[in-house]
Amino acid sequence: MRALAALALMLATLSASPAWADWHDDVQSAKLVGEGDFSVFGFRLYRAQMWSERVPVDYGERFALHIVYVKSIRRERLADTGINEIKRIADAPIPAQTLERWRANMLQAFVDVAPGDQLSAVYLPDKGVRFYAGERMTGEFDDPAFARAFFGIWLDPATRAPALRKQLLGTVQ
Repeated sequence: MRALAALALMLATLSASPAWADWHDDVQSAKLVGEGDFSVFGFRLYRAQMWSERVPVDYGERFALHIVYVKSIRRERLADTGINEIKRIADAPIPAQTLERWRANMLQAFVDVAPGDQLSAVYLPDKGVRFYAGERMTGEFDDPAFARAFFGIWLDPATRAPALRKQLLGTVQ
């Protein structure tokens, strides 16, 4: 009987752990704001969705970016592409040490993806970002500058995908 009680307590503890939480738990009252496909040279890479309580999406509130991949991509490629876009969009040069730290964050949080795999990121105002692969939390980084730079890849007016940005922000149907 003691063993059964200990097992039940252990399972309850594990299920309450943030590592077992789904990204939806971070934005419980959020609604789908917009979604769209990202393609390069006519090849669709992923479908992105923006979830938020507020429209327009505002950096003062939590929101989530949810991506369902159509193509296989290695996590190193995802991180390198992310860093390149962050550098391209930045108003001023970002120190190399900062970029290295942000790349390490991405490598920790990202996984290799195959068609149907899902990665999500939740913006935590004035705190940072939390990443998920499927339903598993893969990283949380208390770095507001990193969080804004990361989400800027999709939300900054200088994004490479302005049509997708409008779709995610709900300004185009």
